[in-house]
Amino acid sequence: MIEARHLRVLRAVAATGSFSAAARELGCTQPAVSQQMKALESSAGTPLLIRTGREMRLTQAGEALVRHAAGILAGLTAAEEEVAAIAGLRAGRVRLVSFPSGSSTLVPTALAALRAEHPGTRVSLVESEPPRSVEMLREGDCDVALAFRYEGRREASQHKGGGGRREGEGAHAAEEWDDLVVRPLLADRLVGLVPEGHRLAGAGSVTIDAFAEESWIAGCPRCRRQLVEVCEGAGFAPRIDFATDDYPAVVGLVGAGLGVAVLPELAIESVRPKGARTVTVEPAVQREIVALTLPDLAQVPAVAATLDHLAKAASR
Repeated sequence: MIEARHLRVLRAVAATGSFSAAARELGCTQPAVSQQMKALESSAGTPLLIRTGREMRLTQAGEALVRHAAGILAGLTAAEEEVAAIAGLRAGRVRLVSFPSGSSTLVPTALAALRAEHPGTRVSLVESEPPRSVEMLREGDCDVALAFRYEGRREASQHKGGGGRREGEGAHAAEEWDDLVVRPLLADRLVGLVPEGHRLAGAGSVTIDAFAEESWIAGCPRCRRQLVEVCEGAGFAPRIDFATDDYPAVVGLVGAGLGVAVLPELAIESVRPKGARTVTVEPAVQREIVALTLPDLAQVPAVAATLDHLAKAASR
């Protein structure tokens, strides 16, 4: 294998015409130059220098190698400088995927702080809900995934049954994150949302069964599934009249008096609930908000800095 250090010595010998002169230029000893030239000729499998007295002359192979050495060493220097810039966070890029309420609450604060501290680092953002966002991370389509999972899902995801996969088990399996670096950010509690004139609008807290006879506006598919499970646990099946992935639409429908909803606090924070009031729902149901990346990516400085700033944004 031809090494870059050997190419540098060969160029110095070709430029100066002798081992001793090359040694002075490189700041090393003449025997060291001779030893590296022997190693290079061994790697090349052919003589590179012809020794005539005190001077050295390149063979045809040596001339070819010197000719290519300039480009090789220049490219290597450029690569070293670029890697150093990335390692020092003077450059780099991070591809981030986030669910919508995270994009409008945690992400802006985190990315603004990251840009202020490391202006050379560029972050791109696309939106996707888990489990698709987690799949994107595993498939190499992003570097960091902002994701969530509900209480109880972790235990359900670890069920290993025989035979065919049961309904809903695919979503649970997608939440197995043992192969990923998981950075916990916050616990996002679900809160009730009712029209301003609703009988429960002034209540400090209510149990979920207080909404048993209400019309429901359901949110994203995972939130919808969680809603059904919580309500069934309280002994009733929610009557879902409207379902939408758009949180402002959920708030608008509640504000118009068309039903009630249960949404994560981040979703409420991202939308001004005009015409609607929030109430605390007991017992508390939370979703775990995390930032995910792959183990190798976690060692990349720009990715590590992004995770740090997401954690700081969540703590605020």
